[in-house]
Amino acid sequence: MKRTLSTLAVGLFSITAMGQGASTPTPQWRPQYHFSPPKNWTNDPNGLIFLDGRYNLYYQHNPFGNKWGHMSWGHAVSTDLVHWKDLPVAIPQVVAPDTTTDIFSGCAVLDKDNTSGFGAGALVAVFTADQPKQHKESQFIAYSTDGGLRYTMYPGNPVIDLHMHDFRDPNVFWCDKAGRWVMTVAMVNEHQVRFYGSPDLKTWTRLSDFGPAGAAVNGWECPSMLPLKTGDGKTKWVVFVSCGGGHGPMMQYFVGDFDGTTFTPDDPTPPLLTVDQGDAFYAAISWRDAPGHRMIMEGWLQNGKPETYPWKGQMSIPRDLTLRATPAGLRLMQNPTAVIADSLDKISRGRRYDYHGALKTPIFLDQKAHLTGNAYWLDVTLDLTKATTAYIDLAYARFMSPGARPVYIDGDKKVRVGYDVARREMFVDCTASEKDNKPLGNQVLRAPLESHNGKVRLRVLFDRSSLEVFGGDGEQVISTMVYPDADATALSLSAEGHAIVDKLRLWNLER
Repeated sequence: MKRTLSTLAVGLFSITAMGQGASTPTPQWRPQYHFSPPKNWTNDPNGLIFLDGRYNLYYQHNPFGNKWGHMSWGHAVSTDLVHWKDLPVAIPQVVAPDTTTDIFSGCAVLDKDNTSGFGAGALVAVFTADQPKQHKESQFIAYSTDGGLRYTMYPGNPVIDLHMHDFRDPNVFWCDKAGRWVMTVAMVNEHQVRFYGSPDLKTWTRLSDFGPAGAAVNGWECPSMLPLKTGDGKTKWVVFVSCGGGHGPMMQYFVGDFDGTTFTPDDPTPPLLTVDQGDAFYAAISWRDAPGHRMIMEGWLQNGKPETYPWKGQMSIPRDLTLRATPAGLRLMQNPTAVIADSLDKISRGRRYDYHGALKTPIFLDQKAHLTGNAYWLDVTLDLTKATTAYIDLAYARFMSPGARPVYIDGDKKVRVGYDVARREMFVDCTASEKDNKPLGNQVLRAPLESHNGKVRLRVLFDRSSLEVFGGDGEQVISTMVYPDADATALSLSAEGHAIVDKLRLWNLER
């Protein structure tokens, strides 16, 4: 992906953050259970592939600094999607006398049948080569015969070259129906996804185009297409596209059918369907080959304005994807992947707090769970039949009084996550935390969410600087970035009216 942070107004930040220098360590914002590189810049996830029991994450990376530039593919592996082992740069930027080739976004596939001739079981990376001196983006391939540690450039590159400036982000899969490899790639300014087919990953033939559709104002990037199961066991195809939205980065999706050549949306005039209602989730692609036939999507959480050091950027929580029938049609459901969610007791080392009962006064969850930091996972189901709203206040300060009793300052910097019964919406309100610095126009992020028999489920994943809120059973997600002061670790649950906590679990995920 070419777009850099300066082209999108994103993130929410505190006054204190404005004073941070580019070389000032910021451990208070380092995520604990989301991926971030040990040092230097990262953006889009690339080449997600599960191999030999490990999840491989390649990612857009600057090996030389904490700003966007020198684009290369960083590399990390994990067995649980929480604890990552950093590996050497897999595909570095190429600098030659006549040109510089930046390694932009793409994918990696396992060529188990040796269609490419690089060797049975070779990994083949398919990516955009950005060559600024030639004002050109084209599609390259490279191959690895050592399990993805090192890649060799194919001497016949480029494999697709339209001599265009904005033509990027290939995503490739093997299509059984067509008996060939299929690529989706972005025709950025045309607001189209172009489909190509190939028998060998080297020679590509144009198949069809999809778009413009949905949001077609800002350039389209990072397209992909996944087969997802519906509730009745059928398979539908979903096309994902990243683009700029009304309040920063946005991803949209389209549901339809794919015959091996052409994608046909269910609705001839597709409505705008967004993956995430927040202002940070972008450029997501998926592990197609995860155990249990899961489709696990991971995106880049775009950085806010504060400088973090010695790293910049992080990934979202990986999400399990499914489709569900609704009165409006098939809709995407997203849940924090069960790979992590089913292991929270282990990951938290048993540091879990449970509660159920009436919610008459605020419950100070940081006290109850003995939280000392801002890395936790809260899963709460509330009965709001007799309430008007319920909310979780987080990332605000407290101090100890002379009597050692905590006194909370719930004024000007807290972040509020909640549910509005009358509006039938979940919301994330960061306007207090940003105070006079309002890059997003002092707005509240909202998402429609229906209660079920008066009950609402919210999962709040706060990881020092990232906040992801999942509503219901995956119907809605709001993601944003928040940069609290180091001592702003308070967490409380409140309601207006008579609310009941049907079930609450809070895991402390500080390492």
